Amino acid sequence: MLLMRLLLVPLLVVLLTLADRRWGPAVTGWLTGFPIVAGPILLLIALEQGPAFASHAALWSLSVVLANVCFGIAYSWAARCLPWWLCLVAGSIGFAAGALALSWHPLPPWPALALTLAGLFLAPRAFPRVQLTTPLPTPARGELPARMLAGAAMVAMVTFLAQRLGPHVSGILTVYPVMSLVLAVFSHLHAGPTHAIRLLGGVVGGLYAFSAFCFVVGMALPRLGIAASFMLALVCALSVQAVTFCIRHPQLVASWRRR
Repeated sequence: MLLMRLLLVPLLVVLLTLADRRWGPAVTGWLTGFPIVAGPILLLIALEQGPAFASHAALWSLSVVLANVCFGIAYSWAARCLPWWLCLVAGSIGFAAGALALSWHPLPPWPALALTLAGLFLAPRAFPRVQLTTPLPTPARGELPARMLAGAAMVAMVTFLAQRLGPHVSGILTVYPVMSLVLAVFSHLHAGPTHAIRLLGGVVGGLYAFSAFCFVVGMALPRLGIAASFMLALVCALSVQAVTFCIRHPQLVASWRRR
């Protein structure tokens, strides 16, 4: 389990960094919203704490998905005039406030899913409007290893805490935007605030798949067991991810079809 934590996330960081350089921050944000960190964390929780614990954690994650959006909105508005570390503080405060509000009176799974989808639909209107005007600069030496180390450290910390604080807190911590935090901070430092804002805005599109994944895991685990539940959740998340990509990035889809 420890090896999985230490190897998987740095590998994902590398792949997302390469995607950022190839397709830009909006597509990278969309990819980041997919449960590439939360999925392994929930699987580890299921294997170590049992299906019932992981089911409750997944449904709590679904309930507070919009806290992830609150992080992105707070960071993005702060990035227009503040340094990255104050933006990180603002984003974390936004996440905490959103998680507290959403978990104050938790909803049953279906209403929670409906509220989350409605919030994701409206969320893009809350981000500042920015346009990329400069090409991505050459990365600094050692930046990629630093991203990998930061990602591994963050997911190890979240997983460690989640296993010890019960399904309620586990679910909330699973939603904490580990990957988008790492990528946004390094993008802010490396390419400027506009790049970070575009990346965080793109995350919203990927959170539809995240929500579908958490919903299916939470509902299916008590009935189907670990392997079948996570496979079904992955299939559903990938299907939702494909649909949102076609809707949000039709130009890329059209260019790939012409090749």
